[in-house]
Amino acid sequence: MLRAMSVPVEKIAEMALALSSDARALLADRLAESLDPLTDDSVRSAWIDEAQSRLHAVRAGDIQTVPRDAAMTRVRDRLK
Repeated sequence: MLRAMSVPVEKIAEMALALSSDARALLADRLAESLDPLTDDSVRSAWIDEAQSRLHAVRAGDIQTVPRDAAMTRVRDRLK
């Protein structure tokens, strides 16, 4: 098991990005929840439904994904 302070954040991110898309989605959900816990079950359920809907849309080809580097470039350009 990783010790939180002994592993640089960049290494953790690199390891997380190597996970399957389902594992990354679960990890993202757990991280987001740790920042702002959803105590209302109906809100949590709605977010789960939305995440599953988006995942199905991506897998069906209805939504085009953007590679991480391209997305980060777009974000940086918009923040300038």
